[in-house]
Amino acid sequence: MAKTAAALHILVKQQAQAEKLMMELKEGAHFQTLAKKHSTCPSGKQGGDLGEFRRGQMVPAFDKAAFTCPLLTPYGPVKTAFGYHIIKVLWRN
Repeated sequence: MAKTAAALHILVKQQAQAEKLMMELKEGAHFQTLAKKHSTCPSGKQGGDLGEFRRGQMVPAFDKAAFTCPLLTPYGPVKTAFGYHIIKVLWRN
């Protein structure tokens, strides 16, 4: 079972906006470009890059998604107290 992961994410306030961004990603939009333009998280300035994190370090819903969703494929929206996340897990170790 993986203990660490690295991921990109886009955080927005509204579910409808998250769903629209997911559609754009499915149509070929670049994840990091959308993160820089739309994410309300400070990581958005770095294309949504969260770097490496340990299992249990993120809020539960995000953590569960990050350690179970397919690699290298945008996943979401995932609702947390912060808003709606679209997650792209780069690797798990």
